[in-house]
Amino acid sequence: MISERTRFYRDKVNGKIFGVCAGIADYTGIDVLWVRLATVGLIMLGAPFIVPAYFVVGLFAAKKPPYLYTDRQEQQFWQSVRQSPARTTREVRARFRDIDRRLAEIESYYVSNNPRLSAEIERLR
Repeated sequence: MISERTRFYRDKVNGKIFGVCAGIADYTGIDVLWVRLATVGLIMLGAPFIVPAYFVVGLFAAKKPPYLYTDRQEQQFWQSVRQSPARTTREVRARFRDIDRRLAEIESYYVSNNPRLSAEIERLR
């Protein structure tokens, strides 16, 4: 099952013609200027398949839904998921370990400085 946040969409809002280059930029996280320059460069180098491929993708790719991302941070997260899911999983796991460590520090601080709370917790165990 493919999440709608990991699919390729053409981006008509930020696009010039069909929004294919803007969609590639959104999908990969590369600046749209570099994607457009690469496309023009490939056309200039004589890659004849680029123009028809652009139009085929422009006709068949779905348009990017406006509700896809709530903010820039979420967009960057999903771009990193598309680029390297394993690395993103490690980063999320590391964040949870850090949160767990900080919560344990808070818990030990409050338990060691509050004997009544410490006794209450021990009774519950």
